[in-house]
Amino acid sequence: MRIRVLTMNVQHDAGDPRRTALINGELRRLSPDVVALQEVRPDQLAELVEGTGLTHTTHQADVLESEWQDGIVLASRRPQRVVDVREHRASADADVHWWTLAAAVDVAELGELLFVQPATPWRLDQSAAREEQLLAAAEVDEKYRFRLPSIIAGDLNATPDSAGIRFLSGLQSLAGRSVHYHDAWAVAGDGAGYTWTAANPVAAPEIDHLVGQPHHHRRIDYIFVGSAHSHPAARARVVHAGLVGDTPIDNIWLSDHYGVLADLDYSLS
Repeated sequence: MRIRVLTMNVQHDAGDPRRTALINGELRRLSPDVVALQEVRPDQLAELVEGTGLTHTTHQADVLESEWQDGIVLASRRPQRVVDVREHRASADADVHWWTLAAAVDVAELGELLFVQPATPWRLDQSAAREEQLLAAAEVDEKYRFRLPSIIAGDLNATPDSAGIRFLSGLQSLAGRSVHYHDAWAVAGDGAGYTWTAANPVAAPEIDHLVGQPHHHRRIDYIFVGSAHSHPAARARVVHAGLVGDTPIDNIWLSDHYGVLADLDYSLS
């Protein structure tokens, strides 16, 4: 069974008000089965998924000072059930929460698939917080996983050479633990796969403000799929990985992030 997965940071409702409708159009065109969205405002979700077939949604958003803030969304074509929600903070006195959302998604005759979506701190100097959260994501998978290899996906705000991503990729240990997931882009993507880049006119002003270096680019959005060693009878093969939103539509860029799309072939022996 082929499962199409998309992760995308939609940059809430900033900038051109037509962006949300254009993202909805891409969701209709690409027809993913499971979607991880980041920076979604509660009043934006209905327009994002209308007519896409993504009829099952879970929105984990934050409330600060009595106002809804951005949140993460897991949307799927088939039923899902939340199995865990973990709250994180980048520091003890931080007033912003960062979430890890885990849900079991029904994939018909194959059973259930665990989908884990961490949303990690974005500041460049918060690697330690990101590492702790990616350790937690792996712990959630170990606790709840099913026969099918699990998916960990989202805007992880970390580059492939960072400790957290190397940990998920099986290239190093963290806190005495080691795991291995397949990075869909590393398996089947073409080129560097930068998802946050000054080549994107929507991202360029923010990059200039936060990084202050010209021509900055990084790959920070990922789809990881679990290895077969967890359940030898199950397989998930990455057959395609590509970027979404890396070119404008009607001269409008979809977001400050490019999305990542992957086709995964699941099987049970």
